[in-house]
Amino acid sequence: MSLLNPEPALLVLGDGTVHRGQAYGATGTTLGEAVFTTGMTGYQETLTDPSYARQIIVQTAPHIGNTGVNDEDAESRDIFAAGYVVRDAARRPSNWRARRSLDEELVARGVVGIQGVDTRAITRHLRSEGSMKAGIFSGEAARRPEGELVAEVQAQPPMAGARLAEQVTTDAPYVVEPADHGWQGEPLHEIAAIDLGIKAATPRHLASRGVRLHVLPATATFEDITALDPAGVFLSNGPGDPATADEQVALLRQVLDAGIPFFGICFGNQVFGRALGFGTYKLPFGHRGPNQPVMHKTTGRVEITSQNHGFAVDAPLGEPVQAPESAYGRVEVSHWSLNDQVVEGLRLLDRPAFSVQFHPESAAGPNDSIDLFDAFITMMTEHSAAGAPQTTNPAEGA
Repeated sequence: MSLLNPEPALLVLGDGTVHRGQAYGATGTTLGEAVFTTGMTGYQETLTDPSYARQIIVQTAPHIGNTGVNDEDAESRDIFAAGYVVRDAARRPSNWRARRSLDEELVARGVVGIQGVDTRAITRHLRSEGSMKAGIFSGEAARRPEGELVAEVQAQPPMAGARLAEQVTTDAPYVVEPADHGWQGEPLHEIAAIDLGIKAATPRHLASRGVRLHVLPATATFEDITALDPAGVFLSNGPGDPATADEQVALLRQVLDAGIPFFGICFGNQVFGRALGFGTYKLPFGHRGPNQPVMHKTTGRVEITSQNHGFAVDAPLGEPVQAPESAYGRVEVSHWSLNDQVVEGLRLLDRPAFSVQFHPESAAGPNDSIDLFDAFITMMTEHSAAGAPQTTNPAEGA
């Protein structure tokens, strides 16, 4: 049985709003950006998604922890979220896969949380006022004067301008083999995957389709990539402000200049947008949760997607345009959000390169966009067969 922490806790927002509850997970102080996620399930995948680094996650679903924590569903080596906010924390897990309770996992990982607060009211506030600086204070920290706590929250650096990918990336390169994920026979392709905060499901999906991945740190150079002679390059999801990713933007331009097929997800989409010459901007409260509707331009199909981003690419919807970096030819917005028309995908028409802002690996979430991994493999296969940069992009029908 899981015994929840009876210590008092406060969630303090940067505008001075205070919510009182009880401690959940580790006791102490944590600071970060308060954001909400609309997922009804998948809290373990959410917490272990490195894209949540330096963020305090507010779960809109009221009951959290019912299925405990297992040893299979983690999306990274740790919990990178700064803090966790729930309404009704499960007192004990009930699932055959559970190995421990969620609050035990939070304690073990040193994640400070709060339970027993009105997460619906908090979410409505963040939707109205936008994601903001926040802090969770529990135990002795919760007994400090509220004015001191508000001042401490306000003094922390903002998410805009934060460079975080280098803090969550792998320490050293590693290889993911297709044979370890059910593929029979020789690998179809080898790719270089730049880890900006990669989720474990992404290499698993590609490897199961016959791709051998060489996962490289966020600081990888073009020489590191070319030494592998890859059939393609992948840029992963990750945390922070894409405006700080100058090195990754320069690296991707070298990849595009060399005509190497490219696929990017989430932060990788934002880096792609910047490489093409578009700007990026911070959304008021972002898109977070596995229930985000997206329009696919080519097929006219609405896809329900899993998302986690607070920044977006500033590119025009509608007909293709010349990329601001004109050497890359024509570019179009391939996907956009049906909630607010935010850019959710980009593709070049004259080079083998595309990206999406959402998470086709669907961990956790729907499988509507899973065929994007197949589209990347098709692109690499056709490019290799042609022996030269192709003029059409097979991802357009994915």
